[in-house]
Amino acid sequence: MTENKYGHCFFRYEGEQNFLLGNILQRFDNSLMKGSNFYFLHWIMPDQDLLELEELKVGHPPHVHKQAELLFHIGTNPDDPMDLGAEIEFHIGEEMERHVITQTTAVFIPPMVVHAPWRPLKLERPFLFLQVNQELEKTEKFRPELMPEDLRKRVDWNAWQDTSFE
Repeated sequence: MTENKYGHCFFRYEGEQNFLLGNILQRFDNSLMKGSNFYFLHWIMPDQDLLELEELKVGHPPHVHKQAELLFHIGTNPDDPMDLGAEIEFHIGEEMERHVITQTTAVFIPPMVVHAPWRPLKLERPFLFLQVNQELEKTEKFRPELMPEDLRKRVDWNAWQDTSFE
């Protein structure tokens, strides 16, 4: 038996990996590790200038995935780990039901249930955001018709990859 039989299963944070909302800590999918679902973990930093960016004023446009998705919002306050240190607006369902997340929260989104926009309203302290898609390759089909027309016109649709699955 070799000492490094499972060494290929360990992935370390390799330094700065810039992302709009904070550094990426890890991203997995089937192309990186055969058999892995899609996982995306990153910091969200309390940069108030971010809130002024057009992309975040509109948010991630409404969309669906073939399989279930989980979104974890994880507070980093050691004195109150339930306090997210932020306000995140999130919409779910065809009727675009609105929720505001202010505490450590996991959101389970069943397959083919429309969700988003997801957008920060207030950022006071860093928190961790983990996205888990229960599929080997992330699918995403956008539903722009659910957005008000004025917001739809403000979206840079070139920035969003629609996999247009059946």
